[in-house]
Formats: sequence, C-alpha cells, structure tokens
Amino acid sequence: MIATDSERIADVCRSLGAPVVLTSDTHPSGTDRVAEVADRPEYRDFTCIVNIQGDEPLMAGSDVARAVELVTDAAWDVGTCAAPISTREAFERPDVVKVVRTRDGRALYFSRSPVPHRRDGFPSDQDLRGRDYLRHVGLYTYTREALARWVALEPSPLERIERLEQLRALEDGIRIGVALVDRVSPGVDTPDDVVRIERELEESIAAASHQ
Repeated sequence: MIATDSERIADVCRSLGAPVVLTSDTHPSGTDRVAEVADRPEYRDFTCIVNIQGDEPLMAGSDVARAVELVTDAAWDVGTCAAPISTREAFERPDVVKVVRTRDGRALYFSRSPVPHRRDGFPSDQDLRGRDYLRHVGLYTYTREALARWVALEPSPLERIERLEQLRALEDGIRIGVALVDRVSPGVDTPDDVVRIERELEESIAAASHQ
C-alpha cells in the first residue's frame, strides 16, 4: 500500500492501478504516516507492519525479509538493516545515515555525522568495509505495539537536531534491531538519481519480460 499526502502522487498511483491511501499532510515523519494507514480497520489484524521509504525503489526483497524476521522471530520492537559504508565519501556525506550498534545488534545511535569517530586518524578503506562503520538502509518493520508507542511520542530533541525520526524511538527506549546486509540498494537523493534509477528500473522490467 502506498501512503502519501500528495494528491499528485495519489493520482499517478490510481492511473497505474497501484493501491494508495491519501493521508494527512501534518505528519512529522514517514512512521507517523504509516501508523495512520495501519490503524485503518482493514489492516488492524496485521501484527508486523513494514515501512519501505519511497526513495528506496530498488530495495532488495531479502533485506525486507531480514528486517521482518527481527520482529517476528527475534522479538525486537522494531527492525531495520545496515550495510558497510565502504567509501570515505559516503562516510562523510550527511545524507548517508550512519548507525552504531551493540554486539547483539541493538541500535545505539543513528547520525548524519561520521560515527563512530576514530580518534587516531580516519578509518582505512578496509575498516570502512567491515562491521564497525555502517550505513542505515531506509527500511523499518514494527510490532503493532511499538508503532503505536512510537507515534504517540512528540518529536524528540535528538530527532529535531539530526532530522532522523528513529531517534525519537531510541530516546524513549524502544528497541531497534539492526540486521547486517551486504550492500545498500541505490536510493533517490538527487535529480540525477531519478534519471539513473528510472534507467535501472526500465532495464529490470525489460529483462524480466524476456524471461
């Protein structure tokens, strides 16, 4: 189900026959928008809710499955994924969200800054390809109870500072499990990305039609 506050987007979805819900335009985050849809009568029996952000059109199904398992099998309140950052350029970019986690996979913090900070110089390329320097994948899964608790909270101080909605949950003690995946699917952050992603989608559709 596509959840949007844009009548323009909703019209495009309807023209394509895609399921869409036009939501309130006052939500402070995507999670709040998802919660509005999840509370509709026809969806209230679902115990795990999945939020794939609209700027992640090439999200791998295996990544979604890993995040779902964190909630349904491993009993985390919220699930998400992260992958090695790999490059210094990505590590320094504020639009690449970094995550630091505990040994058991619990998220400690998300930031737009390069974290964890290496006191003695910049991490090497090999370091950035490991498990200590991770970028967040734009995906969340929630138990129904955790989702309701999350959106009942006011936007938190850290959320406002970093402009990252997941910090609202962390500040209130909601447990977010982070699964490691091999790579991050290309997202849409700039106008150039739109052209590139459209080309990849067209190539993918063409390849599928020949199978």
